[in-house]
Amino acid sequence: MSTTNGLVEGAPTPTPTPPTVTQPYDRDNALDDIPAAGYALSTFYASQMVEAEAYIDENDPEKTRLYFASCYGLFQCIKSLMSFADEDILVALQRAKHGNYVASQYRKKGASLTTRLASYVVSSLSPTGVGFVKSMTPLERHAELIYAETLFEKAILGVMYSGDWLSLIKEVLNMRTTINIYRSLYNYITTLDEESPSGHDDTVDEHLRSGVYFGYGLSSLILSLLPSKVITIVHLFGYHGDRTEALDVLQRAGGWSKESDEPTVSGANEGVRRLLCDMMVVTFHTLLSSISFDGIDITMADKIVRWNSQRYPNSVFILWAQGRLLVVRSQPREALVYYNKSIAAQSQYPTLYAMSYWEMAIANLALWDVSESMASWRDLERESSWSKAIYTYGVAACLLQGSGPADDAAALLEKVPGLLQKIAGKSIPLEKLVSRRARKFMKEHRLVLPALEIGYIFLAITHAPREVLAKKMLPEIRSCLEGLKGREKLWGYHDDLCLSKFLEGVCLRYLAYPDVDAVLPPDLPSVEELTGMSEVECAKQAEVAFTTVFEHGTKIELDHHVVYYAHYEYGRFLSRHGQEDKAREQFELVLSGKHLEVGPSGKKGKYSLKDMVHVQTHAALEALGKRPL
Repeated sequence: MSTTNGLVEGAPTPTPTPPTVTQPYDRDNALDDIPAAGYALSTFYASQMVEAEAYIDENDPEKTRLYFASCYGLFQCIKSLMSFADEDILVALQRAKHGNYVASQYRKKGASLTTRLASYVVSSLSPTGVGFVKSMTPLERHAELIYAETLFEKAILGVMYSGDWLSLIKEVLNMRTTINIYRSLYNYITTLDEESPSGHDDTVDEHLRSGVYFGYGLSSLILSLLPSKVITIVHLFGYHGDRTEALDVLQRAGGWSKESDEPTVSGANEGVRRLLCDMMVVTFHTLLSSISFDGIDITMADKIVRWNSQRYPNSVFILWAQGRLLVVRSQPREALVYYNKSIAAQSQYPTLYAMSYWEMAIANLALWDVSESMASWRDLERESSWSKAIYTYGVAACLLQGSGPADDAAALLEKVPGLLQKIAGKSIPLEKLVSRRARKFMKEHRLVLPALEIGYIFLAITHAPREVLAKKMLPEIRSCLEGLKGREKLWGYHDDLCLSKFLEGVCLRYLAYPDVDAVLPPDLPSVEELTGMSEVECAKQAEVAFTTVFEHGTKIELDHHVVYYAHYEYGRFLSRHGQEDKAREQFELVLSGKHLEVGPSGKKGKYSLKDMVHVQTHAALEALGKRPL
């Protein structure tokens, strides 16, 4: 990688001298503001949020300029997504509506009734066709793009703020409009590229390209992640999500490919939305790997993060991404360094701390440092509004796992059921689970391995270093199992036994077959040195642990979801064990809708996290035979 003074060549950091903004504003020359908007965005990415906002305020106090209104709305949207506070969401929603209104003033006027009728015969006259986009001026095409962007922001924020089904239906209609606009603009660009001898039409400016690539790629990626039942409905409306194409389109904004570690689009020639595309690719590969296997490419994420970290060494977003990469590679201790740097990088948007606090809570569970994890849950409880129920339960779970007085945990758990919230009229599945756990504690005055259970849910066990699995987590589980002996007649005994054996099976599975993206240090002690068992013996014991769950599942009183998750994990285990046909059988059992090894109480209503395990199992079934699970 060619560098100058530690920076990637052709990838400048934010311009020291802000571009001059022409005053007064000339609507016909609105695109002249793009360099200034790029400066504001770069300043924001570089963790200078207040300076970025002040630059826009100074040059456009009323936010009447097309690109300034769009940028300012994006800043407020990011702030509200991080805080989840009603007041921030409302401000962001107002800004998105304002940006949408400003963009609408520049859009090409819709076709007349006669033209719309004629479009059914002559497709080029269609108001959503390539011909219609070609007839626009460059300014009108940018306005169309910004209209779609702000409509998307408005839809997401609207659902977050109102939280009811009527709002969801309304915003789904807005999303249809957004997707249609992105699709029309994307078809326009691909048509021009196909007509160009070089395969790339230089008359399409990179700023428009990067925005269209971001919108089309993101919408297609979202559609590809929807559950199969929802996808069936979406297909009826003519929408399809192709994950491979979506990722390819997002990568085009930076010129990324599997063949090269360097992008073909330099910082000097990029579009203003290039970093948004880059970060979406990184987020998919490092974060959405928790619900998907197909398309995950940690190597691609790594090269994008490394290149951008040279440009924005102090960016809260890039530092977070560097930490996330290390977690996915089962290096949580090293990840904590970057999460702390991310927090220290800025003090202007305290709400952005939440994304690092969350990761630190999970990374510390992966190290089985329960007291440090509890400190991060407390930080979240104090400073973030995303899910007070989960944060409060996280603190209580760590207290019960040996990090503080049980009385303090009881007082916190008593609060949890009252902290639940709804989005689009529906409860959040993880909040429902922790609420059930809290009620169980209030009734039975005990919870088994609560911190390790949430560690499993948030992939702390998946990304735990081998020595932590062997020396900390397994002994904790086996101590718990020892404590269950002689308590067979206790109500809920089989719930406790099955959860403990399930967690034991998961830990043993990762000792036998580490996560495919884990980086194992060359001087790492062997499994046998750490546990006294070979990897083959760990695999045998993992299988015994999972089958024990199936044997006792019919006697579970409440925690029926453990049985379904055991089948899911057993399927993953079998796939790594070279038994793909048997793995497929396990996945199909989970997705069959049948009641598995559960008693009468498990056949009433839905079990906890049903949708989540179905999404994960469907992803595993799709990826079976294509990549290690």
